[in-house]
Amino acid sequence: MFYWFLKLVAIGPLLRLVFRPRTEGLDHVPGDGPAILACNHLSYADWLFMPATVPRRVTFVAKAEYFTSPGIKGWLQKQFFSGAGQVPIDRGGADAAAGALISAKRVLGQGGLFGIYPEGTRSHDGRLYRGKTGVARLALETGVPVVPTAVVGTDKVAPPGKKFGAVVRPVVRFGAPLDFSRYEGMANDRYILRSVTDEIMYAIMTLSGQEYVDQYAAVAKAAAKQQPGQTGQAGQAGDAGRVGGDSGPASREKKAS
Repeated sequence: MFYWFLKLVAIGPLLRLVFRPRTEGLDHVPGDGPAILACNHLSYADWLFMPATVPRRVTFVAKAEYFTSPGIKGWLQKQFFSGAGQVPIDRGGADAAAGALISAKRVLGQGGLFGIYPEGTRSHDGRLYRGKTGVARLALETGVPVVPTAVVGTDKVAPPGKKFGAVVRPVVRFGAPLDFSRYEGMANDRYILRSVTDEIMYAIMTLSGQEYVDQYAAVAKAAAKQQPGQTGQAGQAGDAGRVGGDSGPASREKKAS
């Protein structure tokens, strides 16, 4: 209930009034039934703009601590994150990744839309980084379609390291659903997981126009901190100044098809 209050009354109308986000390919998002929305990650504002453009509820996983903190502040925090479409990482998993997978499968098992950022963290320079294989494992173990999704311009609304940047018109693009049923029963094959992940990242790259970097975002971010002056917006995505991405997934496009 609180989710729809935030989306339809409190936050959604404000986002549409001030930023006027543009949506492309919304017809690719299923009107019902489970699906994975695999999205690039430019800004903390992504989790506001992408779900705001989808008529259905989109659920993400969040740290369990957001839901278990004591006191009034903890209660308010839990209500906000629950209402904003977040579910806690299941503590029954062997680690955070396994717990996130359990929570995600629960959402999909109930016929919901599950949002995931395959890069694992925000891009610090606007480029698209190597995807982690959790999204592939989730797709293969559940058999649900993956809708590649790209947000463009949110890094201008809320740039890395800043709470607010500029009022621009973000774009949210949805691509045709990807079906990986041909890999049924192969969720434990690490080569298949990598191939599926690369195919998803290639689709996201095509939608976003970002430059691709075949390196994990967390590793690149750590390296950038040790090299001052190298963290600028090297790969700004957007209709104005799109950057091509012919490396990475493009070179391995559908290698396991």
